[in-house]
Amino acid sequence: MRAYSACAARLLQSLEIEEWDQAAKLDAPDLRRFIADRRADGIGNATAARELSALKSFIAFARQQVGDGDGEAPRLRGPRIKKGLPRPVTPDDAVNMADLVAGNAVADWIGERDRAVMLLLYGSGLRIAEALSLKGANLPLGEVIQVTGKGGKQRIVPILPITREAVDRYAAKCPYTLGAEEPLFRGAKGGVLSQGMVQKAMAKARKMLGLPDTATPHALRHSFATHLLGAGADLRSLQELLGHASLGSTQIYTKVDAATMLENYRSAHPRARKKG
Repeated sequence: MRAYSACAARLLQSLEIEEWDQAAKLDAPDLRRFIADRRADGIGNATAARELSALKSFIAFARQQVGDGDGEAPRLRGPRIKKGLPRPVTPDDAVNMADLVAGNAVADWIGERDRAVMLLLYGSGLRIAEALSLKGANLPLGEVIQVTGKGGKQRIVPILPITREAVDRYAAKCPYTLGAEEPLFRGAKGGVLSQGMVQKAMAKARKMLGLPDTATPHALRHSFATHLLGAGADLRSLQELLGHASLGSTQIYTKVDAATMLENYRSAHPRARKKG
């Protein structure tokens, strides 16, 4: 809200606007000129798009204040924002976070639960919603399980021994009956475990380990894909394991792997550093 207000204030000051009816008359060319001035000040595409969205909402509000029709915003398309590459975590960081989460939980069984979920994300490349949709009928886990992903698409994913052991430990300590048609992962009161609780546990662990904010549950899935690709997995197999509808969604990991390799090269190779 504060950023929205600051953005609107800049617009009003720049165009010397003091009344609602003046603000209501602003149109697409006015916004285009203002954003062009902001770009000249050095803001990037992401900031420009965010400010444009805020200003369109502000003008729509101004039009509502003066009873101008339906209070529609000016029609102006924002700049394209280049989608950033996924930020995977290292294998050691993935396991360290899972262990730390287990050790800092309010109850032993809750720690085992969160560790098991995190290892499913990292070891099998599951989306967090897919992991939390597992039922008691999935126990005991075998070498593979069938999961239902986006659009109801089903796929087979592998289960690492460390993940099976983690799920078994959780199931043995869980105080609730894990019936065949009941959720496998339970909240503290016995209901379905929410994504927010896993995210909260990971946020605490990454802070303690000094990891960036990008070390989220979804980053564990990115890590699964990146590390498999780096180990020689082909894109088609990776597409199937991740449940991507198109190969294009999977190809982004070739860029991630190349970017990681280049970063490691620059930090490790003695001739890669620029001399001042």
